[in-house]
Amino acid sequence: MHVSVVGAGYVGLVVGTCLAESGNQVICMDVDEGKIQELKTGGVPIYEPGLAELIERNTGEDRLRFTTNLEEAVQNSLLIFVAVGTPSNDDGSVDLSAVLEVAAGIGRTMNDYKIIINKSTVPVGTAEEVRRVVAQCTDYGFDVVSNPEFLKEGKAIDDFMRPDRVIIGTDNPRVATIMKELYAPFVRTEKPIIIMDPPSAEMTKYAANALLAAKISFMNEMANLCERLGADVEKVRKGIGADKRIGYQFLFPGVGYGGSCFPKDVKALVSTAREHGYDMRIVKAVVRVNQDQREIFFKKIYDHFEGELSDKRIAVWGLSFKPGTDDMREAPSITIINRLLEHGAEVRAHDPRANGTARGAFEDQISYFDDYYAALEGTDALAVITEWPEFRNPDFERMKVLMRTPIVFDGRNIYNPEKLRKMGFIYHGIGRP
Repeated sequence: MHVSVVGAGYVGLVVGTCLAESGNQVICMDVDEGKIQELKTGGVPIYEPGLAELIERNTGEDRLRFTTNLEEAVQNSLLIFVAVGTPSNDDGSVDLSAVLEVAAGIGRTMNDYKIIINKSTVPVGTAEEVRRVVAQCTDYGFDVVSNPEFLKEGKAIDDFMRPDRVIIGTDNPRVATIMKELYAPFVRTEKPIIIMDPPSAEMTKYAANALLAAKISFMNEMANLCERLGADVEKVRKGIGADKRIGYQFLFPGVGYGGSCFPKDVKALVSTAREHGYDMRIVKAVVRVNQDQREIFFKKIYDHFEGELSDKRIAVWGLSFKPGTDDMREAPSITIINRLLEHGAEVRAHDPRANGTARGAFEDQISYFDDYYAALEGTDALAVITEWPEFRNPDFERMKVLMRTPIVFDGRNIYNPEKLRKMGFIYHGIGRP
């Protein structure tokens, strides 16, 4: 099939590249000339494991190309995916200006019937709004589909190639058939393609993310209570996760969720409900608990040093909001590091991928290290904020030699407290006595 993807960000690049990998002819379009030029010359503007190799192969075999020309993308495609940003407004509502601008552009440049597919995360009713905008700009026939993405950064290629399910929001049976054909190569293991109306498809994305975020905030609440009662949340987690109705996924306490999806989508769901006269009490609590968790972790450091941080050197391992990505949008590290800086601490940071991204957030307020052991030199404590695999089994004896005082604040509970304490470390975890 001939496909175009408007928006070459985290979602758009993965979608376009994976569709090309399954044999489609794909054009990725973006207004950012620098980004498109980088892609044309073999670069990749984001880090996503496996993406660079797939882009190289599919551009080399002429299935994938890049442009800044929307007309070129639209007129050479039957299927047009919209994968542009939908950031939050100050009140938590969604800024749809980019989506609607693209919709109008598609309408103005259409040369035949098109299927316009909303891949961006958008509020219920957006498909109808896109339909209205396009209809004002063209006399050609078209259909609008809601096809929400369920891609986890760091595992996005695998999520697209081997989805748990594919959600297709359309009221047109012919369009549903075309979309099923497009996704057929990715569901050969009998994972479902679920056809529903567009509003339900739009709602499905928000409901899924809100529920996953709620699991994270729930476990953080349990961890905070465990600390006060002398219970170990890691043992509690294993006990409840063994119940097949609950499971272990997203059941890890820590410093809170971040990224481009959960924070934005949960707030958007609250805002949508408010606009329709409903107060989402549980979802609002999820947001509050998540924000509080970052402060709770900082307070562990603050309390240990009795509020005297002005002469303290703190190492931070992990800056991205999760392992496997360089994305720092809504990352807990930003809140925690800013609080350390406000109290005069010196911060020495390392992240396997996000050091460059972090410079945009902190500039020269902190020191950046390419080696995580080097970041420990002469430090009064280590704060582990992102659970990158290489942090899980470090050389603790080497750490003790490098650090001024062997204190670990484990924001992801990746270490064994008894082991560290026997080795002479002072250990602070999340929800552990």
